[in-house]
Amino acid sequence: MDLFRIIIAILLPPLGVFLQVGFGGAFWLNILLTLCGYIPGIVHAVWVIARR
Repeated sequence: MDLFRIIIAILLPPLGVFLQVGFGGAFWLNILLTLCGYIPGIVHAVWVIARR
């Protein structure tokens, strides 16, 4: 299941974080990072998924 979430996180970082943590602070932070740059959003999403 984590592999599926990581693939989703690479394609749509906020969706990958949402599937892992829901509407928490990490989700909103990931949206902000993705708006600032796609790569920071991916890095944060993969980090959130790997951490939990």
